Amino acid sequence: MQIRLQSYNKKVKNRAVKPKNKVWQVIIYKLLVTLPQKEAISGMSNNYFRFKQFSVSQELCAMKVGTDGTLLGAWAQIPDSSNCTVLDIGTGTGLIALMLAQRYSTAHITAIDINTDAVAQAKRNVELSPFFNRIEVEEGDAVSYRSAQPFDAIVSNPPFFEQSLVSPDPQRTLARHSEALTYSQLVTTAQRLLADEGLFSVIIPAGYRSRLESEAVMAGLFVSRCCAVKTTMRKPCKRLLYEFRKHPAGQVITEEEVLEDPPGARSEWYQKLTKEFYL
Repeated sequence: MQIRLQSYNKKVKNRAVKPKNKVWQVIIYKLLVTLPQKEAISGMSNNYFRFKQFSVSQELCAMKVGTDGTLLGAWAQIPDSSNCTVLDIGTGTGLIALMLAQRYSTAHITAIDINTDAVAQAKRNVELSPFFNRIEVEEGDAVSYRSAQPFDAIVSNPPFFEQSLVSPDPQRTLARHSEALTYSQLVTTAQRLLADEGLFSVIIPAGYRSRLESEAVMAGLFVSRCCAVKTTMRKPCKRLLYEFRKHPAGQVITEEEVLEDPPGARSEWYQKLTKEFYL
């Protein structure tokens, strides 16, 4: 860093454009100091993402670790019971399954994905985690998936962008588009595999609210919680977190939260939600 600063100062001196006040000198110094750190973090996150109790490798997955999965993994609830069972539909890297295993120490989780590479990635992440004996990763299509017993909870960060352009990368297409799993198929599958008092939690883009809600009603599922998530207070809702049940809830809990407050800094809500995971 000292070499960079010396080099910069020489260039500025030679060009006779040295900053005229200390404020600009401080700003330039901070940029030069933080740039290498940001580059290092960015390069590292291309291959894996470290959390407090586990790490998630992602080089085999089309869709990387992101805010959506982290939100759902930290927000979704599981019924209070020992040895409860959870199904993670479209597990990808296995992030949500790992987060739920950390939050619920007696939960047994089945994580499924239709993509062979994603399954291999999730299995590797689970094997290297402290929760390897409570998470089972399977390759398969959710629509045709069968279980001897219903699940106490089901979670999914499903495909989206149903009407957007299809990516030339087939893995990315499966991960981000709903040709492989529509909302109708997702809620129907959840209703079929969910226990009578079970909870189904999902995160979707805000623009698909009416579609998901109408499909859920037709499948026999009822909203019990909904959280609208904004990036900042001034921006429109970006994501919706939903919790469904098989029976009407006495009271539907609705919330509106922001990720950043002020912009660029995690909000108090987001910090509290993810404090057990982010380093």
